[in-house]
Amino acid sequence: MNAPRGSHAATFRRRSSLACSAVLATVLLGACAAPRTASHVFNAAQLTPATPSTSDLLKLPLPAKKTVVAVYGFRDETGQYKPSPDSSFSTAVTQGAASMLIKALNDSRWFIPVEREGLQELLTERRIIRAEAPPVPKGARPVSNVPSLMAASIMIGGGIVAYESNVRTGGIGANFLGIGLSTQYRVDQVTVNLRSINVDTGQILDSVSTTKTIFSYEINPSVYKFVNFKDLLQIEAGVTNNEPAQLCVKEAIEAAVLYLTVQGLKDHTWALRNPNDWNSPIIQHYANNEKDYALTAMKPTETAISSRAVVQESP
Repeated sequence: MNAPRGSHAATFRRRSSLACSAVLATVLLGACAAPRTASHVFNAAQLTPATPSTSDLLKLPLPAKKTVVAVYGFRDETGQYKPSPDSSFSTAVTQGAASMLIKALNDSRWFIPVEREGLQELLTERRIIRAEAPPVPKGARPVSNVPSLMAASIMIGGGIVAYESNVRTGGIGANFLGIGLSTQYRVDQVTVNLRSINVDTGQILDSVSTTKTIFSYEINPSVYKFVNFKDLLQIEAGVTNNEPAQLCVKEAIEAAVLYLTVQGLKDHTWALRNPNDWNSPIIQHYANNEKDYALTAMKPTETAISSRAVVQESP
């Protein structure tokens, strides 16, 4: 017995609809995968984004006199590399932290950084200039056409001393009737140390350490449900946001410069142009943070001393 003609027509229409849907999906995917011009894919180059510490550096009151400082390097002392799925040879933090430190010192308007990291190249160029000078006649006193290098009274040293990954991790998710949403986060941590050294005596004048967290998170919405008896709808999406490690190192270095400047004011290593600027909000903010840090660091010691005293007094 032959099937009804209407049944054949319905089957044909269903298959035609599925075929059209498949063709349309292929066209859409192909359009998405089509190459685009560079103007649609890439953004124009721009200045490195400023951090909150950058704003504080630019708001510092002016000094009585700028201090000439030398930076010989600011090395990565962590020994940390990126996880293996990404790269086994790329370091976890930037290797150009010395350039960030020089930029921060210059932005503060308190220091005059002089070139020491590329000192050999600088000396080579100076020798070339001297070699191009016209010969000195016999009996005449030679006159140098290259002025002397500027000497620094303070050396700024230190480095990136720690990088801890997965300091905190976590996440949460929920699913109801096939519609769900989940999120995960991870917190890393980078620590830098900065110290000022008296060139005349070699004495370490001040030393500060600053820590900055690196926050990353991921959000994954999903749909997994039947829209009718035979058709299953499945949608998965995701978005991640990773705080750039280089900006975190930059902010930690800038904060260290701020704390080092305030410590130098307290120790009279340098001075303000206007002594009343000591009460400015920026300086008081960092001075109070140092005070709170000192009080917090002393509390466990006092507790331990008192507990030992109680033990000694007990029979």
